[in-house]
Formats: sequence, structure tokens, C-alpha cells
Amino acid sequence: METTSRRFFIEIAFNGGSYHGWQIQRNAVTVQEVLDKALSVVWHQLITTVGCGRTDTGVHAKQLYAHFDVMDDGPFDQPDKALHSLNALLPSDIAVKRFIAVAPDAHARFDAVNRSYEYHMHFRKDPFLHGFSWRLRDVPDVEAMNKAAKILLEYEDFSCFSKSNTQVYTNICRITQAVWQWEDDGRLVFRISANRFLRNMVRAIVGTLMEIGRGEKPSDYIHTVISSKDRSVAGASVPACGLYLTEVVYPYF
Repeated sequence: METTSRRFFIEIAFNGGSYHGWQIQRNAVTVQEVLDKALSVVWHQLITTVGCGRTDTGVHAKQLYAHFDVMDDGPFDQPDKALHSLNALLPSDIAVKRFIAVAPDAHARFDAVNRSYEYHMHFRKDPFLHGFSWRLRDVPDVEAMNKAAKILLEYEDFSCFSKSNTQVYTNICRITQAVWQWEDDGRLVFRISANRFLRNMVRAIVGTLMEIGRGEKPSDYIHTVISSKDRSVAGASVPACGLYLTEVVYPYF
């Protein structure tokens, strides 16, 4: 009997503290490597996923999608069992939420129309936030940072926030949300959404906004940073532990 290839999306969440990001690398453990090995065991065939984008070392994801092809339905005859089997194989810091059957040409990276991130910081010692939020001593000027964050929506070329020597075809991104908000537990969270992000972009933006929040630069300095198209003009990247990929949106589900 002839076998046919089918494509599925997989939705996962992970604590990135033990991984060198999403994408497979030599001599480093990544989320993609661990996931691909588990999928290959469950389906009894070599499976290679394609993620919706990269995450840096130590960055977390509340929602990340990847797609993969299988030569037949196999375990999808019993999807609940397949989900249980895969989660049983994966370590406790990676969880699979669901599988979604998609068209053969659906693409986890290129078809995404919006992505959202959060950056978390806190100001009192809390053992339950260690590794999941950046602890600071002094509270920054949130009003000034929000004034600067709003300016981000006026621009599309974010070369100044891109990691050097990345192989991307464009540094154009359309930011639709950028705001700092206080949470009830005392955390300060930066939320940002765009159609795409450059490598290290969110951590560089937060670092630049923190310079403004500490009073080192005025809010309108963000114009100077973006217009420069120079990474050295922007602020230092903040620690990865506070960054979360929170949502990826597609037009077909």
C-alpha cells in the first residue's frame, strides 16, 4: 500500500533555562533536538520539525508552534494517546499541548502573521521567580518607558536592535503593541507584538527602554537609536530569563 505524507503543526511550551534556545546546534542541547528525538520515537520514523522562529539561550515559551511531516497517520489514529506518549518521553520542562492537521504547504515560520513576547522583572527577592524574571533593585520610571515604547510603533526598520551578522533578508518589522504594565504580584511586564522579530530584538529594546527608565536618556532618545540603525547605539541586552514567547498567530486557525 502506498504511503502518503501528511503535515501537522505541534504546539508546545517550555522552560528554556536548560536549553541553548530552540534551534538545533552543534555541541549544545536545544528544545528542537529534544522534541525531534521524541517525535521520531513515537512515530517510528525520522522526524525533523520546522519552528515558527528562534528563541535565544534561556528564553522561555508559553506558546511555540512547529510543523513536521509524517509518512502516515500512525499514532494520530488515537490523538490523545499520541499526546500522552510524547509528553511521557519529553522532560518535565517541555510540554506538548496539541497537534493540528494542516495543508501540505502550511509553514510554521512563514505563515505566522503575528508574534507576541513578554519580558518580566521584579524588585523583591522571590525564590519562585528566580530564573523566570529579572530581579532589579530600583523601580524605573514606567511612564517615561511607556512614552518611549509608544514611539516604536512609528518605525519599521529596527536594524539598531538586531544582533550582528544575522542572515535575514530584511530588518523591517511592524510593531503593533509595546507597553509596560504592572501585575498584581508586583512584577513589571513589558508586552510587545509584531508581525516578526529580529534576533535578540526584544531584549535589546528592553535594555534601551531601561536606560530611559533609569533616567540616563530622555524618552525621545528612542528616535536617535532607531534612526542610527546601529546596534552599538542601543542599550545592552537584558538577561534572557525574563523573556517569554507568549503567542503566535496564524490565519487558518
